[in-house]
Amino acid sequence: MTQKEAGEHGRRPAPPDMSEQGAPIDGAPQTLDRRLFLQLHVFTDCPDTGPVVQAVRGSGLEAAVYLNLNDPRGAGVLVMAEDPEVLAGPARDLLVRQPFSSLTPLPDFTMIGRTYASGREQDLEDWLLRKSKRNALNPELPWAVWYPLKRTGAFNRLSRDEQGKMMLEHAMIGMSYGEAGLAFDIRLECHGLDRNDNEFVLGLVSSNLHRLSRLVKDMRRTRQTSEYMERMGPFFVGRAIWQSPMPAGPGRRPDYPRGGS
Repeated sequence: MTQKEAGEHGRRPAPPDMSEQGAPIDGAPQTLDRRLFLQLHVFTDCPDTGPVVQAVRGSGLEAAVYLNLNDPRGAGVLVMAEDPEVLAGPARDLLVRQPFSSLTPLPDFTMIGRTYASGREQDLEDWLLRKSKRNALNPELPWAVWYPLKRTGAFNRLSRDEQGKMMLEHAMIGMSYGEAGLAFDIRLECHGLDRNDNEFVLGLVSSNLHRLSRLVKDMRRTRQTSEYMERMGPFFVGRAIWQSPMPAGPGRRPDYPRGGS
């Protein structure tokens, strides 16, 4: 019985399973109750990014520093951690000290999200904990476009089958870019985490900026975006000038063709 049916019959639904679900392996389900959190902070009044890079490098956090393409005095700092206490603790401590205390924060561009699974991932742990880091910290993919989005309420009233078809159409475009080594995505959920009630944060990375613009354009034609998108943005367009080294670990593998741009 679904939760909706249980509610109609006056029964309390069972507690939800908080684990992420991946594709079964030899008939056994993949489950993992771990995720990666990523948060982007954006600042202006930063004519010299040298002290910013030095401070972020010295913090020991897994992070990236961006130049803001649309603000010649702007910079962005992307921080990632499995434990959100890192964002509320060490990352916060970093961003309230110099040089950041002399900069002007732009809260409208703050984005936060967590990795999630769709149930089709072949390597669930790698997908949740390492894949986003590989893309965000890849020195061969310095260009990035980050933006939040929210779908209309009508989308949530569709059947899961109808939703799945639309999401697959959307995903296939991203997969075609990734398989060709043109661009890669970082997909995050932000339900209840975003001050503007957005649902997702999307990061797109590439070695070439125009590929990211084309990818966004191609995705606008999908049914999900053209019919069921309430809002998208604001868009942060940046170029990474420093990225922390990708830590070695099990399952580490490139998500892009080596040597290609």
